[in-house]
Amino acid sequence: MNIAIVGVSGAVGQEFLKVLSERPIKIDRLELFASARSAGKSITFRGKEYTVRELRHGDDFKDIDVAFVSAGGDVSLEYAETITRHGAVMIDNSSAFRMQEDVPLVVPEVNASDALVRPRGIIANPNCTTIQMVVALNVIEQLSHITRVHVATYQAASGAGAEGMEELDRQVVQIARGEEPSVEKFAYQLAYNLIPQIDVFTDGDYTKEELKMYYETRKIMHSDIAVSATCVRVPVTRAHSESIWLETERELSLEEVREAFRAAHGLVLQDVPAEQTYPMPLYVAEKDPVYIGRLRRDLSNPRGLAFWCVADQIKKGAALNAVQIAEYLIAQGAFNKKA
Repeated sequence: MNIAIVGVSGAVGQEFLKVLSERPIKIDRLELFASARSAGKSITFRGKEYTVRELRHGDDFKDIDVAFVSAGGDVSLEYAETITRHGAVMIDNSSAFRMQEDVPLVVPEVNASDALVRPRGIIANPNCTTIQMVVALNVIEQLSHITRVHVATYQAASGAGAEGMEELDRQVVQIARGEEPSVEKFAYQLAYNLIPQIDVFTDGDYTKEELKMYYETRKIMHSDIAVSATCVRVPVTRAHSESIWLETERELSLEEVREAFRAAHGLVLQDVPAEQTYPMPLYVAEKDPVYIGRLRRDLSNPRGLAFWCVADQIKKGAALNAVQIAEYLIAQGAFNKKA
């Protein structure tokens, strides 16, 4: 495989390198791109030195099989044609293409085959909160159609990139020293605080992050499922948590749901309340799967279930999901084809 990473200097770009180093993909050629500020830097991957190149328009992506792109929506929009011109598959981590009808939005555990139909050569990687939620929802959807979901998210600083994580760490140190914490990346101090806003507010006073969970879930699951979300930034470094309530058409037993979770690919069930066993972001960071716990009936609805869901935002919520898409295409022999 000939692989390119665009935005390699960012948190997700660095995670792409880490994930690729852990996976069995054979890489014949690796090209690393970033802004002019990072161009010229050296990066070691699998024992070999690579020089970061400045992203420019031209033929740099000729003979590239897949380009993992995580440099922001504006960059994705500007360079999509340059990246895909010679047949490279662009797997884009921004929100630029997610809701465009001719671009598949893919979570491999849920709708991998959608990646085979990509008329523009682009596959969109969903929002991090959506990814971990639909991995769990899809398991229940196979038992009975889900009609509605209410979700409250507890999103780590990593969702704001390396700068978000650095700001949280810096604030903790500043407070420990008795200093006034500096606030730059977030609207308010994040250390020892919760911020009930992620992204900008829209009409109806839902944030863009909350609306992503509504629209992206419906597209990925090919469903009329209704999703209402409240997204909150919390002082955690890199794993997102979600408290999920859902309603199904058929009343499900807890045991059949547990068995389905246990058997599902990409999920780990940690649910022994008597032993205080449940997933927590501290222990899920840098892990591959989506973790589920606190499964119980919704006391307000006989067809309702509630559970707790945790996953690493940078890994499964971004880089790993994109690499899994590429692995699926490799298994299908589907590269260099514009379906």
